[in-house]
Amino acid sequence: MARIAGLYPAGVICEIMNEDGTMSRLPQLEQFAAQHNLKMISVADLVRYRIRKETLVRRVVETDLPTVYGRFRAVAYENVINGDVHLAMVMGDVKTDEPVLVRVHTENVTCDMFGSLIDDTGFQLHAALEKIAGEGRGVVLYLRQREHSLDLVNQLRTYKVMQERRLPKHEASLETGYGIDRDYGVGAQILHDLGVRHILLLSNHPPKVAALEGFELTVVGNVPLGERASLKDEDSTART
Repeated sequence: MARIAGLYPAGVICEIMNEDGTMSRLPQLEQFAAQHNLKMISVADLVRYRIRKETLVRRVVETDLPTVYGRFRAVAYENVINGDVHLAMVMGDVKTDEPVLVRVHTENVTCDMFGSLIDDTGFQLHAALEKIAGEGRGVVLYLRQREHSLDLVNQLRTYKVMQERRLPKHEASLETGYGIDRDYGVGAQILHDLGVRHILLLSNHPPKVAALEGFELTVVGNVPLGERASLKDEDSTART
C-alpha cells in the first residue's frame, strides 16, 4: 500500500480487539473505521486494485498445437507475482468485436488427466474444446490457482474427507478450504492480452460478470456445457 501510494515501503501492523477479547472481523472493523473517521480497505480491495492497475502476467512462449479437437495456438503466461504458469488454448481469430466462446477452467489433475468420476470438470473441459472446435473460434483458459488451495494435495484431502465421512463435496470443501475462493483477475488480464473483448462464457453456471469489471471485457451470455452421466450410472454401465 505504501509503495502504491508513492511512499517509503514501511508500515505498522496491529490487531484490533473487540471488548470481549476476540479479534475484530470486517463488520466490526467497518463500524470502528466509521466511528473514528478512518479510511479502510480490505485485502481483496488491494488485490483487485493491483490486478486492474498492474500487468501481472507475461507471455512466456506460444506455438501451434495440433489436438484431437483441431489445431490450437497454445500460449503460456506466467504470473509475475507468484510464478504460476497458465495456459491459453486459442483457436481462430479472437481479436474481433463478435462474441467469442471462452472457457475459464481451473486446473484439476485427477479429472482432467485421469478421468476421476468424483467431479465432472474433466467432462466440462472436453465439452468446451468440442464446442470451440465446432465454432472454429474460441479460448480455453487453463489456470493454476494454488494460492486458493486449488492444488492436487487439497483436492485429494477433500476427496478423502468425502469418502471417510460420507460428506457431499461442498461440505468437505468447506472443511479443507478447497476451492472456497477463486481468482479470475489473472484470467481476465490474459483474455485482454489475447484481444478478446466480448465473451460467450462456456459454463453451466451464471457468468461472473463482476470479476471482469475494469478489463474492457463484456460477458454477453453463457453457453451451457450439459452434464456428464452420474457416477452411479457410470458405475452401473461399467459393471454391465
